[in-house]
Amino acid sequence: MKLTQTVHVVGGGRFGFGISGSLDCHVYLLNAGSEYILVDPGLGLGDDFSTVLDNIRADGIDPKRIRRMILTHYHCDHIGAAAEARTRLDCEVFSSKLAAPVIRAGDEKAVSLDVARAVGFYPADYHLPPCPVDRELVENDTLQIGDLTLTAFETPGHCDGHLSFLVSGGDRTYLLGADLVFWGGRILLQTIHDCRIPEYAESVFKVEKLEFDALLPGHLQISLQEGKRHILQAAQSFRQLGVPPNLM
Repeated sequence: MKLTQTVHVVGGGRFGFGISGSLDCHVYLLNAGSEYILVDPGLGLGDDFSTVLDNIRADGIDPKRIRRMILTHYHCDHIGAAAEARTRLDCEVFSSKLAAPVIRAGDEKAVSLDVARAVGFYPADYHLPPCPVDRELVENDTLQIGDLTLTAFETPGHCDGHLSFLVSGGDRTYLLGADLVFWGGRILLQTIHDCRIPEYAESVFKVEKLEFDALLPGHLQISLQEGKRHILQAAQSFRQLGVPPNLM
């Protein structure tokens, strides 16, 4: 589903557009001109990633043009399909330096899959496939991929190793925010070991300083204009020593 000249949404489940697996995050495809970049391939249950590939082809894009895959953080709804995607696309995989060992090992405890299964969020028989990571990213690392420049920002709080990206060089400037902030300034706090309110606040204050037009979150509504207003709303709640509205 083409949103702009730069961005396609090619996957997403019940907290999105319902165009791939029900537990998938938003799966984005970025048009860098000479190639495409896949962002967070989803959970990968059954044939769900095949549906993502079908959506890419339906937009008139050959999946062989996808040479890079970015993993914003290590929660399973974002990276469960990563190993399959890497194999089928033969693409280079990027993640944060902190998340990379967890992704490589398929460390289910580190990603809180054990507790998520216990409460029924994921199927009881679901397991996280390990996925190689080719490049580890840290604060202010810049990727020049085709026409696009992606700058990485470490934004923990929702979980450790979470990255957000400022994407420039396309039709507008985007904040690829993953699960940092959602429409209306909402956030996603969970009772898991690496979800921390003070770090969450500092991450929001960090991206508040950036200039961008559009907000591309990991779930729910996408804002193609005035996307920064959602960050400002969350920042205001934190600045008043409160907590922004939570998705759960």
